[in-house]
Amino acid sequence: MNICRSFPPVIAADSKVLILGSMPGKKSLAMQQYYAHPQNRFWKLMAALFEEKQPVEYSDKLALLRKNRVALWDVLGYCEREGSLDSDIRNEQPNDIPNLLQNYPQLEAVFCNGGKAGRELKKYFAASLKIPVYYLHSTSPANARMNLAALQEEWQQLKIWTEK
Repeated sequence: MNICRSFPPVIAADSKVLILGSMPGKKSLAMQQYYAHPQNRFWKLMAALFEEKQPVEYSDKLALLRKNRVALWDVLGYCEREGSLDSDIRNEQPNDIPNLLQNYPQLEAVFCNGGKAGRELKKYFAASLKIPVYYLHSTSPANARMNLAALQEEWQQLKIWTEK
């Protein structure tokens, strides 16, 4: 089993919403970038939602999130896993989501990117979250049943929250 550790949160003082993944995949961990796998639709989706050109450079991808007041982190801070599948995650430990929300009280909603992120958030923090939580389908290439248009329709809720 490989030991996996998530990245620090991407967050700013004016972030309004928090997207939570489960744990970065193998490619993301190797590149030290959120959603680095070229088949993951996360960055395409963010560009489409906010009606912007899809950024190429990682710094521009993060700038897209900051500009639209979106924070990004993972529910899990540590796990053991071979490969990148969420179903292979073992011996996980969560990030301190409640502390992040306490330190950034301007965050108004949480959006879980995929079932594993949602299940882990419920498992560890269901009783302590005081803001709305949305459980959305994953942008991962493993979620082949939903195309980009279907994801964009579902994730539209995120854009609505950033415009409030």
